[in-house]
Amino acid sequence: MSTPMSTPLADGAVLGFVGLGNMGTPMVGHLVQAGYTVRAFDTDPVAQERVAALGAKAVHTLTAVAEGADAILLMLPNSDAVESVLYEGGLLDAARPGTVLVDMGSSRPHSTRAVAERAAGRGVRLVDAPVSGGVAGAEAGTLTIMAGGSAEDVARVRPPLERLGGKVSHVGGVGAGHALKALNNLMSATHLLVSSEALLAGQEFGLTPEAMLDVVNGSSGRSGSTQTKWPTYVLPGTFDSGFGLRLMLKDMRIAVDLARETGLPSLLGESAVELWDKAAAELPADADHTEIVRWLRGRPNGKG
Repeated sequence: MSTPMSTPLADGAVLGFVGLGNMGTPMVGHLVQAGYTVRAFDTDPVAQERVAALGAKAVHTLTAVAEGADAILLMLPNSDAVESVLYEGGLLDAARPGTVLVDMGSSRPHSTRAVAERAAGRGVRLVDAPVSGGVAGAEAGTLTIMAGGSAEDVARVRPPLERLGGKVSHVGGVGAGHALKALNNLMSATHLLVSSEALLAGQEFGLTPEAMLDVVNGSSGRSGSTQTKWPTYVLPGTFDSGFGLRLMLKDMRIAVDLARETGLPSLLGESAVELWDKAAAELPADADHTEIVRWLRGRPNGKG
């Protein structure tokens, strides 16, 4: 079903979707349940089978994703992956004029603007709409989505985005969503680091984590780390939030680079990046970002 280029994409529109990992697969499921026709692609055949079982049309080439699509959603890890899919993979050439590309991963804001300019040359629009909320938010359909792009383009893709997130905020022009996502993750990572240092120090003194969290979460020291990450992933020892440590570090670097480009200081941010970089070098390649607590536990007094 095709719709006029200026109208919001109501249930029944055709959506392409690329990237069927821990986040992408449940997102496709929500779109299918909402009545959208989803043409989905991933290089992993098992992922293809999973979304086919959810009711999506699993296609086997990137160019097939674009067939009849009013919008194409990309859930990819970084700008390099987005550019590879669009350029080398031929997805941009296959997209018809009027299609809206929606980059929902964590890309570099300046790269996003360059992609938007190149896409505009083919009559294709771009909205950057990264998400916060992790795998749990993707599964529940409660992601926070920060969208960058023209008001018209964001309005066009808002209906399917609202099927994925409890909150969709238009935060500015193209690149604004990716900038805000990186800045948010720099804050999140720094919260987790300092909260974990404090909680581990309290444990060494003799306080229990449960007692500390109970008090802190009703006090000024609370954060997403104390309210969600420690109770859900650290205390049970699962460390399985679904968001990799190296992906967090990538976003932190984007944010610090952004601050540097504006001429503003990012002293704490740069220090946090250095520590997370050390953790990434010493933890397994597939470490969850919450495993930075394990790294801290193994470095008494910050030595080593």
